[in-house]
Amino acid sequence: MSTIRWGMIGCGSVTEIKSGPAFYKAPGSALVAVMGRRPQAVRDYAARHGIARFYTDAQALIDDPEVDAVYIATPPDSHLEYSLLVAAAGKHCCVEKPMSLNAEQSALMQRTFERAGLHLFVSYYRRSLPRFQQVRAWLQQGRIGELRHLSWTLCKPPSPTDTHASNWRTDPAIAGGGYFADLASHGLDLFQYLAGDIVEVTGYTARQAGRYAAEDAVTACWSFTSGALGMGCWNFVADRREDRVELIGSAGRITFSVFDEQPLQLEAEVSQTLHIAHHPHIQWHHVLGMNAHIRGECVHPALAIEALKTDRIMDRVLQRKP
Repeated sequence: MSTIRWGMIGCGSVTEIKSGPAFYKAPGSALVAVMGRRPQAVRDYAARHGIARFYTDAQALIDDPEVDAVYIATPPDSHLEYSLLVAAAGKHCCVEKPMSLNAEQSALMQRTFERAGLHLFVSYYRRSLPRFQQVRAWLQQGRIGELRHLSWTLCKPPSPTDTHASNWRTDPAIAGGGYFADLASHGLDLFQYLAGDIVEVTGYTARQAGRYAAEDAVTACWSFTSGALGMGCWNFVADRREDRVELIGSAGRITFSVFDEQPLQLEAEVSQTLHIAHHPHIQWHHVLGMNAHIRGECVHPALAIEALKTDRIMDRVLQRKP
């Protein structure tokens, strides 16, 4: 199939600019149907984005014969249910990150699609972004020698939206954790793409401000298969915003941010500072990669088997149980 026809379950804020337009603007991709539980909202979304059909029932969208693959853009507590319905319909699927509420659910999702001979992707789209492809190239070229240590500090001040009723990201029953599950998952997945699998991890969590049910402070340390070590500090009730990653090697260093468009900085025998901007629709490269994978043209890096590793790490750090 030259054009992959997608249906989308969920039409929240993440789909307005980051993902939705990429599914209908990227070459070889079409967004032919969208589903939302609120009739007026999904009707308005379809009209604004030029999507031909809209539904208020997920099963109806999944069963639409014009839909080849389904993008699940809903909170994590619904990913297991919806993805299994997609697999039962014999269609490929992409779920938003994190993959589900815990590693047990994610493993069931991954096994189900694998046994059905279907593709399951997870929206860890940073693996496909040109700025991180550049970091990976520097590492593979040995520009900083052997990787010794990786550290990440991610902080933000508290916000009134933290306790808003509509903010599911601070409700562990919906999000599988707090902002750590929502945000740190991106980095933990990316680091394994850059530096190899994380094999040992330990962590501590706290509710330092106690403003919501989820943790607001997390620290963790880990080791990679290469023998390099890593550590992370995530605090969501801090004095200011900070997003800084440092890779220390035997012959140099690389610094960058996971979420901000700060310059990539390479300190080595030949140093570089690069400004690589994101595409306006940040999931653009991710969508291109999924479609090419479905057509058998490449192996996309954001597969469920990779995302499952991040869920297992978060289970250990958050001490999540099925």
